[in-house]
Amino acid sequence: MCEALREGAEMDQRFLFAVEKTLGHEGGYSCDPLDPGGESRFGISKKSYPRLNIGTLTKDRAIEIYRRDFWEPNRYAEIEEDSIAEKVFDLAVNMGARGANTLLQVAVLMSGGGRLKLDGVVGPKTLGAVNGHANPKYLLAEIKLRACKYYVGLGNRNYLAGWIRRALS
Repeated sequence: MCEALREGAEMDQRFLFAVEKTLGHEGGYSCDPLDPGGESRFGISKKSYPRLNIGTLTKDRAIEIYRRDFWEPNRYAEIEEDSIAEKVFDLAVNMGARGANTLLQVAVLMSGGGRLKLDGVVGPKTLGAVNGHANPKYLLAEIKLRACKYYVGLGNRNYLAGWIRRALS
């Protein structure tokens, strides 16, 4: 178990569970020339973090980045349903936070969860609509469906099967 996980008192246990699932999707080191993110480790890409030495990035440091840049600023800890918080976090890592947050907002609208401004920000209204949703399982299914549609729309056959598995997990 990595050091960041042993220091669980400092981190939200829900985040630690979510990040372990995401790290399982992301894997270790990759330098695939077909990947638009370029060199990456633990899902942290050189394109997104150009000043970071990807080759020496540790798992603990990747977890810190995910907490600092994805989990906390997007208020995923405030989503009451664990499965929804985990899924939106994982999508944010893969497609970007604004895209994942907008996808969440669209899923709320399409599943009868109320009206929201589609701004890609998880704020009080989005949190209220998500946490007050009459059927969280239906909302999660709508999120997964929207993620699949997004990935198909990218037209990248090299990664599509993996992205679909990830969206549905």
